[in-house]
Formats: sequence, structure tokens, C-alpha cells
Amino acid sequence: MSIKVIYKITYPNGKIYIGKDITDSINYFGSANSNLIAKDFTREQRKDFTIRKEILFESEDTNEINQKESEYIQKYKSNNPDIGYNQWPKNNQKSS
Repeated sequence: MSIKVIYKITYPNGKIYIGKDITDSINYFGSANSNLIAKDFTREQRKDFTIRKEILFESEDTNEINQKESEYIQKYKSNNPDIGYNQWPKNNQKSS
């Protein structure tokens, strides 16, 4: 069995994205909505752009990873548009 992970991506503006990777690829940085992220950065800011990827949780169990992804999104509130880029599960918070 291979290791599966829950990760947190932190963008230069401090907003985050929580996701899962069932392949544990060092080169996978999630499937956040690119258009949503692009709105937060100017053309100049995009010329030198650094993101950070942290592994928050590891497991060999796919079911456990699927469950933990939602738990971590809620724990970090990354589905609140003021905090992060996750669009699921839906958050009732409105962006200010």
C-alpha cells in the first residue's frame, strides 16, 4: 500500500488550500481554482511567486484520507473565502 496525504498549500497572501493526494507526489500542488487564486494577485506579484506545501496527515487508508480532508478543511476554515481557496464543503461565511 502507498502513503496518502492531506496537505496544506499556503500562498504569498497568506490564504490556504487544503487537499489530498493519494499518490504522495512531491510535484502535486492541488486542484484549487486557478481563476479564483489569480484574482488575488497582480501581474507583477505573479512574476515571483512562492507557495509552501505542508503535509498535515498521512495514512495508507483511502477512506481515512477522504474523511480527514473534510475535517482539515473545516479545522483550518480554508473554505472561508477570507482564509482560503477551498470551495467545498460550502461555507456560509461571506467574503468581506
